[in-house]
Amino acid sequence: MLPAAAVVLRTSVHLATHRTLTHVSAPALTSFRCLNRALSTTHALAAASSLNRDRAREIVAQTISNIESKRETAAYLKVFTLTSQHFAVIKVGGAILQEHLDEFCGSILLLYDLGLYPVIVHGADSFGVATRSIQGAFGASYLDKDKWGYVGKVTEVRKQAIESSILAGYIPILTSMAEGDDGHLLNVNVDVAAAELARALKPLKVIYLSEKGGLFDGEGKLISQINLDDEFDSLMAQPWCRYGTRLKIVQCHDLLNSLPRSSSVAIIHPGNLQKELFTDSGAGTLIRLGNSIQKTSSIKELKVIKQLEARSDSSSDNLDIPAIVDQFASALTEKKFTAYYDDAMHCMAIIMPQDQGMAILTSLSTTKSGWLNGTMENIFTNIRKDFPTLAWAVSERDENLTWFFEQADGSFHENGRVLFYYGSDMRSVALSSVYENFVSGRASLGDSNLESGGTA
Repeated sequence: MLPAAAVVLRTSVHLATHRTLTHVSAPALTSFRCLNRALSTTHALAAASSLNRDRAREIVAQTISNIESKRETAAYLKVFTLTSQHFAVIKVGGAILQEHLDEFCGSILLLYDLGLYPVIVHGADSFGVATRSIQGAFGASYLDKDKWGYVGKVTEVRKQAIESSILAGYIPILTSMAEGDDGHLLNVNVDVAAAELARALKPLKVIYLSEKGGLFDGEGKLISQINLDDEFDSLMAQPWCRYGTRLKIVQCHDLLNSLPRSSSVAIIHPGNLQKELFTDSGAGTLIRLGNSIQKTSSIKELKVIKQLEARSDSSSDNLDIPAIVDQFASALTEKKFTAYYDDAMHCMAIIMPQDQGMAILTSLSTTKSGWLNGTMENIFTNIRKDFPTLAWAVSERDENLTWFFEQADGSFHENGRVLFYYGSDMRSVALSSVYENFVSGRASLGDSNLESGGTA
């Protein structure tokens, strides 16, 4: 196989424990993704000593019931290891609290027991649970006193009271009221207040709880995911994208452009809060900037070559990196190919078109971040647009095998590897040729690996 720059991610993970904010070191995480090879990632989860055994068992069981794969476990650990101030901002409307108060409070209790402290903003008169309500967290100016009266525009977020509340072991609850320059309380839009709070705290997640459970397209189907870098302009051109849907997408676009690229916005039903936080699939509409996917068929434009060359002097592996890079570049020079990659090089795929009519995904490399931030899904979406038929091979031990099954129309299993394909009839000549190469282990489905040390 002719793999791209497969990256080994080594990260020391610290797991935040319940309430005390004590940290326990976990083993380094290592991930290597390639078609012919998959190194498993081992995660250690330490239970907090302040929890009794039965309660700890209940919490862990409730959490992992939402987690469906090792990849989603990694996403959960990413959430679990965050400092509490950078976890999530949750916007709750008054109607949600009236209709779904019990299940919402149950989800918040679970987060609290896990040592995760979301900051909640609501527009209701009474929240109904024992929390620490924070006054004066927002500063505001009058929007137009003569026209609108005591309605304000948020001009300041005072983080100290919020962070102090978290450190004291309380979940902060904020109302959509702000303090004006003259000391009067001003009413501010709760969505705007949540957005300004997110800009100040820069959380991993910004969650809008909605009775509808997400955004819907012109056919009434739930939009499960939006990658704004690739889809914003096309969405704005859709005739069905108007009124509240259009406004929400524009607001999310503006918000995410002021947050770290790892941040995302989720619009979900309150009953799906845990699923959204602890699984990769989520339950409503997930909106993120994503990573703009680049495509090239020129070896000169493939910057991965330069990245490999730059690492050749500092590599600690017993590999002749310059020779492998030369071999890799030479092979791509001699054959037609199409490479897909994101700007941050979290993920890269190389497609070799075949004379028989079926393209081959010859190489697929990604970092752990590439899985967690959705770059892999984004690249596959782009590949499907360009290649109506495709085949690729994956180790039967690959921890993300389920995901590959979801992308395929069919598969074959042989000698510890799985051949996937889509867009082709099982009895087609093109697929038969690919299958013969797969069974015989010929190079058209890859026969080499390149592993280089690096971080992401």
